[in-house]
Amino acid sequence: MAEYEGPVRVILRMDIAPGREAEFEAVWLEIGGLIGAQPANRGQMLVRSAEEGEGQVYHVFTDWADEPSFRAFELSAEHVEHRRRLRPLRIGGGMTVTRIVHDLRRPAPAAG
Repeated sequence: MAEYEGPVRVILRMDIAPGREAEFEAVWLEIGGLIGAQPANRGQMLVRSAEEGEGQVYHVFTDWADEPSFRAFELSAEHVEHRRRLRPLRIGGGMTVTRIVHDLRRPAPAAG
């Protein structure tokens, strides 16, 4: 598929080695802050499966301004180092790059 010029959401599944969940979350949080500083990154979220028997399954949702920016970051030396740090904690997973077609998020409630 040709690179898409609009916003994309990258969805990662990360299967974490049993007993290493807390370590994974700490490393992901540190790396997530670095990724969030990328100009084209629009935010990220780490979620943990609530399904029976999937306590070591996490999903990362990360939004990017466009696919070329994401692909450039994905291949950067900085991100290769991020993946190297996470590799010993992972026992499986996968990645899907998606095009954002509609975004129906609710605005945050007003404070007060």
